[in-house]
Amino acid sequence: MGKESKVTIIIPHWKGEAILRRCLISLQKTTYDDFEILIVNNACPDGSIHKINEEFPNIQILDSDKNLGYAGGCNLGIQDSQSPFVVLLNNDTEVTPQWLSLMMSVMLTDKTIAAIQPKMLSIRDKRRFDYCGAVGGEMDIFGYPFARGRLFDFMEIDQGQYDASRDIFWATGAASLLRRDALDHVGLLDEIFFAHMEEIDLDWRLHLAGYRVMTVPHAVVFHQTGGTLSGERLQKMVLNHRNNLIMLMKNHTIPVLLWLLPLRLFLETLTVLGMLFLGQPKRSLAVLLGIQGVLSHLPHILKCRKMIAPIRVVPESKILKKKYRGSIALEYFIRRRRQVSQFLPMD
Repeated sequence: MGKESKVTIIIPHWKGEAILRRCLISLQKTTYDDFEILIVNNACPDGSIHKINEEFPNIQILDSDKNLGYAGGCNLGIQDSQSPFVVLLNNDTEVTPQWLSLMMSVMLTDKTIAAIQPKMLSIRDKRRFDYCGAVGGEMDIFGYPFARGRLFDFMEIDQGQYDASRDIFWATGAASLLRRDALDHVGLLDEIFFAHMEEIDLDWRLHLAGYRVMTVPHAVVFHQTGGTLSGERLQKMVLNHRNNLIMLMKNHTIPVLLWLLPLRLFLETLTVLGMLFLGQPKRSLAVLLGIQGVLSHLPHILKCRKMIAPIRVVPESKILKKKYRGSIALEYFIRRRRQVSQFLPMD
């Protein structure tokens, strides 16, 4: 293979010696023969980077003097690397031998494909899909993300039901193959997000610019969701609520936001009241802090809207058609559906 097919695998790392070692051992078995590994040391506090460096001396390490978060760490790695393709990979993943070969074989067929994700299975229960991306991320009309194989906190068992390669709305940041030319065109991850949903925001810009985002389910990666930051942590919940609203306000047109934002604020209010009723005040607090975070970042949101305007070549009507036109909350809580195949076309 030539330079045109080289891949840099970028792994932001904050802490966790054991999970990073497991990831690197699995990467050594990768059959694709034109890749390099770059670990971004996000001011790692536990000394694990030094131990790993001694054990894997051929791996590049890029040091940051502070924790840039997942978005900032990935951006630092992308900017430092030169390969025409990059993989963003969580340190708590375990790859299978052909994962990269299978994704690259699809990526190289079409220059409009800008992002690809593999099938994500849980390390803890390898029969089940992983929370982060499952077999391809989607979004409902109200802006709530979900994935083929995962609705809210319910993960389906993998029975091959989503094994067809297809276009999706977003590819998980836990394991994504990206085309550098496309990143040069639409920009990198938004570092305001720090962590969570930054990949969805990026993929949305790719859609606006006319690129494709795909899943290749025969490529398989296992993931330990919450290996670095537990889903029960208040910080993670706040970031999820805040970043989702920031993403909507950045990427939707004003006419859509005029009806969508009031509905979202109504739904957020229901979440606050509902979680208080269910005895989960931490979730209610996370919603309120998330909304506060959105208000504090309004100047950034307006700046981003101006930057996105020149790349917007796909009409908003086509973006809306890429979404599920219903509500996943309605499907899950009212209709009691747990399988995405029960309401989303699989063709």
